[in-house]
Amino acid sequence: MRVCIEKNYRNNDVLRASFNRLSEKTFGLNFENWYQNGFWKDNYIPYSIVIDGEVVSNVSVNACNMNYKGKTVKLIQLGTIMTDPDHRGKGYARMLMEEVMKDYEENVNGIYLFANDSVLEFYPKFGFKEAKEYQYTKEVNITSDNKAVMVPLNCKDDFDKAVRILDTRSQNAELYMVGNTGLYMFYLSQFMTENLFYIEDCDSYAVAELEDDTLILHTIIGEGSVDEVITSFGSQVKKVVLCFIPKDVNGFEKSELHEEDTTFFVKGKFFEENLDQEYMVQAITHA
Repeated sequence: MRVCIEKNYRNNDVLRASFNRLSEKTFGLNFENWYQNGFWKDNYIPYSIVIDGEVVSNVSVNACNMNYKGKTVKLIQLGTIMTDPDHRGKGYARMLMEEVMKDYEENVNGIYLFANDSVLEFYPKFGFKEAKEYQYTKEVNITSDNKAVMVPLNCKDDFDKAVRILDTRSQNAELYMVGNTGLYMFYLSQFMTENLFYIEDCDSYAVAELEDDTLILHTIIGEGSVDEVITSFGSQVKKVVLCFIPKDVNGFEKSELHEEDTTFFVKGKFFEENLDQEYMVQAITHA
């Protein structure tokens, strides 16, 4: 039996297929379409335990640099953390975490991840601490018609247009990810193909979901104000939930974010220096 750690093997068809099988088995997710569409870049790096050519355990590194209040912060996010049930209890996840820490801990401003309830005692062993996130919501009364026009995301040309928008425009948020369009496209090219909208009045785009009378706003791409974008979705909207921290929080209610079976863990200089800051990592960039 040959056990080894393999890294950044996205162009290895055999290992990528094995990685996808484990991800499908663990999370019901398959990364192949994301890869074939060209969105799996060097900033998504699987660290995997491979036994006789089969991926049995994995921790993926996502380079997730952030624009925070106008300055770029070098962060990584850990995700797709999984071990095949037949290989659990053998210390493989620990081996991978140690390898990741060796490669990155001294080279970035911070590391973060979102953990499920079954592993809450695991990450503190590597210096991670639980952290809080905050969410902003408000009730609205809109009298105008819906002016937000859906931008279809059905094919490579559409995806390329979305990439250009993300790459060339800043976002109206206190904290948003830069330099990793692929992670946004993981969602937009697969699960959110009807959730990109253009608002002509303020020449901005929004990634948003409408659930009955509730507008779930994931991000604003462009300089349009939050209220301009909200109003553009029309009188159907009675409540707004932001999945990012806006630059202007006036009129919004703030509450601590609690997600079922999800705990936010952080470590590193950036998080230590901003312990008292009330921020939220965009939901559309969770790995």
